[in-house]
Amino acid sequence: MSIEKPIEQLDARGLYCPEPVMMLHGKIAQLQVGDLFEVIATDPSTERDIPKFCNFLGHELVSHEVKDDLFIYRIRKGG
Repeated sequence: MSIEKPIEQLDARGLYCPEPVMMLHGKIAQLQVGDLFEVIATDPSTERDIPKFCNFLGHELVSHEVKDDLFIYRIRKGG
């Protein structure tokens, strides 16, 4: 089984609310519906903000993991 690679990645390490979500909003607007996108952040508030962002705007939060103080999100752009 192969793991799908994200088409783009947003490195939001060292940024704090609301910057990661603002940057995510700008980047995801450039993608096509169905594209997989990855966000790497260090701000714990992204655990609240990014799922809400996805839910509100109709994007799919494919996965979320915490690894070595990094918050890693995979998001599929919705229509």
